[in-house]
Amino acid sequence: MPTINFIGGEKGGVGKSVVARVLAQYHIDNEKAFIGFDTDRSHSSFIRFYNGYAHPVVVDSYESLDAIANQLEQNPHQNVIADLAAQTFAPVARWIADSDLFEALKEINVTVNFWHVMDNGKDSVDLLGRLFDTYGSAPHYVIVLNHGRGSDFSIFKQSAEYQRATSNGATLIEFPRLHEASMCKIDQQNTSFWSAANNHAVGADALGMLERQRVKAWLRHAYEVLLPVPLG
Repeated sequence: MPTINFIGGEKGGVGKSVVARVLAQYHIDNEKAFIGFDTDRSHSSFIRFYNGYAHPVVVDSYESLDAIANQLEQNPHQNVIADLAAQTFAPVARWIADSDLFEALKEINVTVNFWHVMDNGKDSVDLLGRLFDTYGSAPHYVIVLNHGRGSDFSIFKQSAEYQRATSNGATLIEFPRLHEASMCKIDQQNTSFWSAANNHAVGADALGMLERQRVKAWLRHAYEVLLPVPLG
């Protein structure tokens, strides 16, 4: 059963694009067919790092957003990864409601995963509540506690939204942190995670032997925490 994966969180800087990139690399390394969509007009980091796999989407155009769902009808054996930029919640929610998207995808046996990427602040908890209020039990929720954006998630774990997440059957992920200097070098190189881990180039932005090994170990850990997510 194919899946459509909306990688959101609404708040900027929580690591949505990093999660989308890891999910793309997971599909590549495990030979799972997928297509990606990038809604960020200013940075387009998903496209920048996974050019050839991701395509631009304009969130205030229903015709542009329709391309996400149309791919599932035209290519029923591949998953979709949609990287939702900050401040895209309202237009995407309107499109989903007006298109009766969940019902349309149910008819073609597509699982909808809504990923909520969080830092350790209260804003992320409040935005998760809005996500639940908007979509109810229609999608499957994947709550990503991004340790690259915080280590103490007690605000979330003590909140009513944590209880709602568990009662809704959400998948909770403790997403591992990659050493900041290594991540900066990867971003400066505009490269995929696979290339970063296997490229033996030299230079100021090149990763050394142990940095490359840390990237490989980090990816293995990230792949392990993805295993409970229904990905077709």
